[in-house]
Amino acid sequence: MTIVKQILADKGREVWSVRPDDSIYAALEVMAEKNIGAVLVMEGNRLVGIFSERDYARKIILFGKASQDTPVKEAMTRRVIAVRADHDVERCMALMTEKRIRHLPVMREDDVVGVISIGDVVKAMISEQANKIQHLEDYITTGHPEVAKLTEKVDERHEM
Repeated sequence: MTIVKQILADKGREVWSVRPDDSIYAALEVMAEKNIGAVLVMEGNRLVGIFSERDYARKIILFGKASQDTPVKEAMTRRVIAVRADHDVERCMALMTEKRIRHLPVMREDDVVGVISIGDVVKAMISEQANKIQHLEDYITTGHPEVAKLTEKVDERHEM
């Protein structure tokens, strides 16, 4: 079973963040430059929020606020849902689905050690499923003697 630590080992632990008093425009610049859908909002080393494309659409655009004049703290999500590096991908997927979120900061106690996205989780789950399918196919064709004999008989009939 894949855990968050493995995802971070593959993708890296780089974390992009802004400060609460930074403008929404500055946050959007970071998101565009790094091609990411959310940035963490940090006060020093402390996680105080997350700002996503969804926050921008629902809290800035819909209310006609100016991105350059509005600080991130006015639109960020303050109640951040996070995971630990030892959480498995199924648990992350369930959490993301239930809470309708696309990004999860990864924490070690009070320290941010990475961020995973729904895309990272889906990719890990697809890889895990492909491995399971391959193992099952290997078992069916070579690992179970009776199935192997049956496969040989079917092959012999097709050759006739």
